Amino acid sequence: MVNLLDFDADGLAAWFAQRGEKPFRARQVLRWMHRFGEDSFERMTDVAKSLRAKLAHEAEIRGPVPVRDSIAADGTRKWLLDVDNGRNEGNAVEAVFIPEANRGTLCISTQVGCALDCSFCSTGKQGFNRNLSTAEIIGQLWHANRALGAVKTPGVADEGERVISNVVLMGMGEPLANFDNVVAALKLMLDDNAYGLSRRRVTVSTSGIVPAMDRLRDTVPVALAVSLHAPTDALRDQLVPINQKYPLKDLMAACRRYLEKAPRDFVTFEYVMLEGVNDSDADARALLSLVRDVPCKFNLIPFNPFPQSGYRRSSVERVRRFQEILMAANIVSTVRKTRGEDIDAACGQLAGQVKDKSRRTAVPLHRVAPLSRARTQEIRR
Repeated sequence: MVNLLDFDADGLAAWFAQRGEKPFRARQVLRWMHRFGEDSFERMTDVAKSLRAKLAHEAEIRGPVPVRDSIAADGTRKWLLDVDNGRNEGNAVEAVFIPEANRGTLCISTQVGCALDCSFCSTGKQGFNRNLSTAEIIGQLWHANRALGAVKTPGVADEGERVISNVVLMGMGEPLANFDNVVAALKLMLDDNAYGLSRRRVTVSTSGIVPAMDRLRDTVPVALAVSLHAPTDALRDQLVPINQKYPLKDLMAACRRYLEKAPRDFVTFEYVMLEGVNDSDADARALLSLVRDVPCKFNLIPFNPFPQSGYRRSSVERVRRFQEILMAANIVSTVRKTRGEDIDAACGQLAGQVKDKSRRTAVPLHRVAPLSRARTQEIRR
């Protein structure tokens, strides 16, 4: 059975055309799936009965299956989602919804595990399994809308403010290493017949895969966050190994190119604060030199250690001093705000088991603590 959540608008139209159906039929079904959160063809009342029968025979609408649903005292909600239909209970990902006074942010994953092996990242240390499909990526938003009661009602034109107003691709995995499936999901997020989000309110985070950054700019430019974490190549080579292939000079140039088409006039740089590693006054000044030609803001992320990480969190005073140096140079800098800590939504708790291609022993998978705690917080209008 074909899962129709795997198609963006063009892909769904092509699939319908192969079956002799007109494009407006694909748009009808697209709206029912995404705007109305429907998974039953029979309930798609404005679709011809004969087509509904055909669809029921050939296709399905199947989102990821919730394994656990937790709600924190502050309203943060986390879903552990099975993406392998029970075949491999280790293949689960997390999606986190963070409600705030003026927005609701959903943080979603794009891979099961991660292959980039950043030295401070527990996900990278524990392996990579596979890319998520388009259905599994957009399915996290589809499921969250249904679980939050945020789906639209057929025939009602305006139902007020969105429950989920912002989406950030900052959960498990490197989004740009799963480019095609991520782009298809992004197109659905922006499509008025689906979720109709503004490009300013959808953010992709990357560790700096330069060619894919350029492709994203030319394909579907949304807001961009870059996991920077170091002011020099020598240090970033150790912390973020992809830097050895795409060094800082190339990364900064890619950021400048991206801003030519970006919906925002700045790039957000994510910077995990590691005691005695990258948190000195000299490091802050080196950052100012590095980004002097890149309109940007910084999200400073106090590190939350995991076993055998080898790193310690910078002190509150050191983070404050680091922030002051950046702010004195007129660079907006925020410090992570913790949400959902009582349900481990802040630090990224157990999300199954992952085995990587090197066949290392499977271990409990935790999303990188410092990044996942902050990533859903650093996006500000």
